[in-house]
Amino acid sequence: MKKYLVALLAAAASMQVAAEYHFDTPLYGAAYYHEYMPYSRLDKDIAMMKEAGLNVVRVGESAWGLFEPQEGKFDFAWMDTIIDKFHAAGIKVILGTPTYSIPAWLAHKHPEVLSEKMNGEKSHYGIRQNMDFTNPTYLFYSERIIRKMLERYAGHPAVIGYQVDNELEARGINNRDYFVGFRNYIKDKFGGDLGLLTKEWGMNYWGMNINSWEEFYERDGVTNPSYKNEWERYNRKRIAEFLNWQCDIVNEYKRDDQFVTHCFMPAFHNVDQVESFRQMTYPAINVYHGVQDGQDGQLIAYAGDFMRSVAGNNYLITETNAQGTGWDSAGQYPPYDNQLRQNVYSHYASGANMVEYWHWATLHYGQETYWRGVIGHDLEPNRIYREFQRTASELGKIGKEIVNLKKDNKVAILYSHDSHHALGFMPHSKGGGYPTDSNYPVHLAHRALYTQNIETDIVPCDSKRDFSRYSMLVIPPLYVADDSLLAAIDKFVSDGGTVVMMHKSAYCNEHSAVRPVCAPGPLRKACGFYYQEYSTIGDMKLRDNAFGLGDSNSIGTWYEFLIPETAKALAYADHPFFGQWPAVTVNEYGNGRLYYIGTYPSQALIDKVVRLAAVERGLIQEDEYRFPVIIRSGLNDKGKEINYVFNYSANPVTVVHRRDAAVNLLTNESVGKGDSITIGPWDVAVLRKK
Repeated sequence: MKKYLVALLAAAASMQVAAEYHFDTPLYGAAYYHEYMPYSRLDKDIAMMKEAGLNVVRVGESAWGLFEPQEGKFDFAWMDTIIDKFHAAGIKVILGTPTYSIPAWLAHKHPEVLSEKMNGEKSHYGIRQNMDFTNPTYLFYSERIIRKMLERYAGHPAVIGYQVDNELEARGINNRDYFVGFRNYIKDKFGGDLGLLTKEWGMNYWGMNINSWEEFYERDGVTNPSYKNEWERYNRKRIAEFLNWQCDIVNEYKRDDQFVTHCFMPAFHNVDQVESFRQMTYPAINVYHGVQDGQDGQLIAYAGDFMRSVAGNNYLITETNAQGTGWDSAGQYPPYDNQLRQNVYSHYASGANMVEYWHWATLHYGQETYWRGVIGHDLEPNRIYREFQRTASELGKIGKEIVNLKKDNKVAILYSHDSHHALGFMPHSKGGGYPTDSNYPVHLAHRALYTQNIETDIVPCDSKRDFSRYSMLVIPPLYVADDSLLAAIDKFVSDGGTVVMMHKSAYCNEHSAVRPVCAPGPLRKACGFYYQEYSTIGDMKLRDNAFGLGDSNSIGTWYEFLIPETAKALAYADHPFFGQWPAVTVNEYGNGRLYYIGTYPSQALIDKVVRLAAVERGLIQEDEYRFPVIIRSGLNDKGKEINYVFNYSANPVTVVHRRDAAVNLLTNESVGKGDSITIGPWDVAVLRKK
């Protein structure tokens, strides 16, 4: 009877709110698992949360084994108490579907739901995400538990939204049924034409051609890059299908004023975020980043720049680090004083509408014993708790001014899932001396923009092809691309856009097969050069201290022998042989301009090329502030400009306010154009235009 009464109350309440959940102020909270606690302390935790200013929790995504401890026997009473008490305390709840962690009875009775990996490796019970999420038996039981949960809680007024599954990735699934699904996917994609498949994938190489679909071989021993890249596309497709399947179920029950989300990870190459997000209101992301001397805000911005672009909207942070993290105690780096607060504003400055920590209370057992929450093993208020409290108090005062931040960036990074994987299958870098993502250095490109205060979107170009809203594109190695994508880039430049493009771009078609023409194939006119040769190289400098970078004027790993046709050379290798060919070029094409870096650059070199392009385009001034001063901007709900000025350093910095008169929302001080602002260590100013 109780649950029906709650549903009726919720229905009445929902009539008074607009469709879809609207953020009137940012949410600030943590994941909460009372079932993990060493003793019952729900009331004390809620009292501490209220004292701290926490206003949202995430619950339930790991609790299938508690909701259904035996097959077909359900127990929700324990969660009823938790949600009811949060509601009474005025704390909002996000409820997770618990499908990423299966109960022991399911693995015991139906071991076929456990995933199998390549080369005979099998998953075992004892860890999460160990299932084949396409297995029919798994899907049957998943649907049942989701429906049971939604039937019980969809009407509860505390529940503002649902998280479907958790950090979903394919995670190496290679079950027989999964492979059969892949074979059928390929068969459909090529219209059943084995001759076409053989041609596009080059399957005659090593005699790997097949004469019937029954001969189509499994992923385990495959060396063919076309096969491997298509397998990754299939992984992304099945992930999207699974998430949309869960959304279909949730949408049958949810109220109009509730949202649906999923918590993605910043390893964006493993998921088709656009298709996965199709039925969701807000995407969410889990961001774990460096702190102490490594705190720079870049990963926060990188995650936000991608998710904001996918959603065309604001997004949520469902997990981030409060203290030290790790599956052991070797990586315990709690933030310095004020860094927790600074990171919160970093998220909101990128367009987040919620920041939640994983998690409220540090665990006393299990794999993540040392993945520390807001409160530690002693479960008492501490330094982090007090900084949370201070931040929440500020958000309570200024939250309405900063929520629902909208950006209209004129620069975009084109992100290619296909190129990331294909360059991993055919690496040109073995690492060492250069960034860890050395084969697809998207973070190198993003850092060049971020540290020079050129705000950017990150656009997944495998599915999005309209770049007309941007003035400048930065393109990490676009190794795999179909002709239509390259035509869109060609048109962008011809129509007046500026492009900064990195090495190995336009080399392969959509099947990861090299085009049988001079590189860069369809982009030859836009680039203004061609090349036929390339070489692996060691570290070297550019001739004559090109770009004035001194010892940072370095390149390495890869060098393309560019032969200019209409392009102008900007720099050459300082080498008796490689110095015959330019390392960096610029080409006027139509009404636009394309800069090309035909080698693996140092961070300083790509910074310089990006800066040249951005200044030439009028996107920044030559003397624009650089890291550790980071400026992020947007418009709030009332159309007022909000500017965040961050100091990511341990020393105070003074900057000149170059924009119109504003008020610092955190201090209520007026700031005129041309006034100096001093930002303390690991601090931020939040300026609203008057």
